[in-house]
Amino acid sequence: MGRLTVALIVSSWVVPMSILVNHIVPEPYMDEIFHVPQAQQYCLGNFKSWDPMITTPPGLYFLSLPATYFIKACSIAVLRSTNGFLAVICSILVHDIIKILKPSLDDRKATFYSVILALYPLHWFFTFLYYTDVASLTVVLAMYLMCLKKNYMCSALLGAVAVVVRQTNIIWVLFVACIGFLDYVQVKQKHKDNMLSEPKNDQFVSSKGVNISSNLKKRRSGNAIHTASHETSLASLPDRSSGLFSEIQSIILVSWHLKWELLVCFSPFLALFLASAAFVVWNGSIVLGAKEAHTVSPHFAQLFYYSLVSCCFMAPVHFSKSHAASLTRSFLKNRPLNLLLWLLVTVVSFYLVHYFSIAHPYLLADNRHYPFYLWRKIINAHWSTRYLLVPLYVYSWASILNILAKVQKKVWVLAYFLASAAVLIPTPLIEFRYYTIPFFFLIIHCHITNDRVWFLMGFLYTSINIFTMVMFLFRPFHWNHEPGIQRFIW
Repeated sequence: MGRLTVALIVSSWVVPMSILVNHIVPEPYMDEIFHVPQAQQYCLGNFKSWDPMITTPPGLYFLSLPATYFIKACSIAVLRSTNGFLAVICSILVHDIIKILKPSLDDRKATFYSVILALYPLHWFFTFLYYTDVASLTVVLAMYLMCLKKNYMCSALLGAVAVVVRQTNIIWVLFVACIGFLDYVQVKQKHKDNMLSEPKNDQFVSSKGVNISSNLKKRRSGNAIHTASHETSLASLPDRSSGLFSEIQSIILVSWHLKWELLVCFSPFLALFLASAAFVVWNGSIVLGAKEAHTVSPHFAQLFYYSLVSCCFMAPVHFSKSHAASLTRSFLKNRPLNLLLWLLVTVVSFYLVHYFSIAHPYLLADNRHYPFYLWRKIINAHWSTRYLLVPLYVYSWASILNILAKVQKKVWVLAYFLASAAVLIPTPLIEFRYYTIPFFFLIIHCHITNDRVWFLMGFLYTSINIFTMVMFLFRPFHWNHEPGIQRFIW
């Protein structure tokens, strides 16, 4: 069991499914009509060519070049195989990350969890098409793995690749840098505390069993120095039971003492962020092409959709009786304050849903996407429906934050929430594939160890994958106003 097993299991469905998809859908479909011709231009060495309708950088096309070079072909099947290969690499990265985050976990379970996550529907489906999603997730996870291994330079370089694949990944670069920063500070502080807690030699009995009486003045002096060193040392990082502001205060204090070390270690991330910010200013937008259709908009409802969708994909965790009981106990610990907080959050959520729910023209016009039907049949079925969903949104985020807070420090949870918000809120179009990276960061940090839960999620993912692939391959339809075959897609 291990990396090789994960790779073989994932390959066992990637290869035959890729062959089937390429056989039934041999022509570029949906966004592939932009990506495939552009990649083929790069295969010809025409790197100055650029389709103004493409919104993402050319990272995926560069990643495809080695395969096209060795195979001596640049067909759509070869280009799609890039994502198939990256999906296998991605599953190995997930395995390695799980092993680092949960060192006590045996290899069999790590393998099992990695295989289940490789079945995550949004990731699984786009493994077989030439989209940027699989490459984006793979490089972001590779960046995170290097950060966990304390190889910050390599992590930052992979972060640069991630940004070149999809520009919004700069947010996940900052998130990973933040997590690396917190880990670095914590490790340094623990080392410092261990050094200070080591007993002095003159305080122990000699090896011959004779008590060594030290001078009282010397002992008092030594104790004074020892106490003073504790008072002036870096404050210990609080445990998870401490408050958020206490954690932030301690981190600031520790960081100040380590400022030059931290600057050296994390300066590559800072340089990457500054370069990305300069590009956005120069380009006039976060997207490269089709800027009019992808303007940044305050789409706060997107954050709610993400929380509910993620909870549904982790339904055995978030909607179990034991978890509901845990949430209730957490709520009852400080009932008046929590009641006021929940009331405030609910009111704010109603406000955000009312004023910041965006119906993008692409969402309303394109019946090939599942969000089209979710919007028409559920979210916008009646004027009241979007408001009736607010309690579910509030529960979803409460559940997510509660699960993360059990195993992560509060500042980590805050960083995750802010990163998810920064990626999702400016996005006007409801696209579930945008939820993939935040979902993976969520699920691998939840420390779910119940095998029954993982089995249920695996069954859920497999069922969804069968349904979506059958609909995509075997339920095509036609538009009256446009020639060609249309297919259902995420």
